[in-house]
Amino acid sequence: QVQLVESGGGLVQAGGSLRLSCAASGRTFSSYVMGWFRQAPGKGREFVGGISRSGGTTYYADPVKGRSSITRDNAKNTVHLQMNSLKPEETAVYDCAATRRFMASSDWTDGYDYWGQGTQVTVSS
Repeated sequence: QVQLVESGGGLVQAGGSLRLSCAASGRTFSSYVMGWFRQAPGKGREFVGGISRSGGTTYYADPVKGRSSITRDNAKNTVHLQMNSLKPEETAVYDCAATRRFMASSDWTDGYDYWGQGTQVTVSS
């Protein structure tokens, strides 16, 4: 039972950076593992990365390792996705998700119960 609202998307040139934000409602934000996903036009939903309840552990999909960073501020009920060196093929709707399920980080690619509305990221050549 949590509502998620993403922001921070927009147009960026290849090689540029964006920081996406996800604001959560409720009083139990720290109970949720948070994940970021993206879906390009005509493509399936792709896992980007996740962060543990405390923020002490992160896990990233191979395509974004070394270029992305997920952080969270439980006091502010927010999670962020910093993306650097963006590529045109990373144009997609980016969405945050939440789950209270206890999962190993390697399982953070699925199992989410709550989703935001998504924010569009467009990377130009």
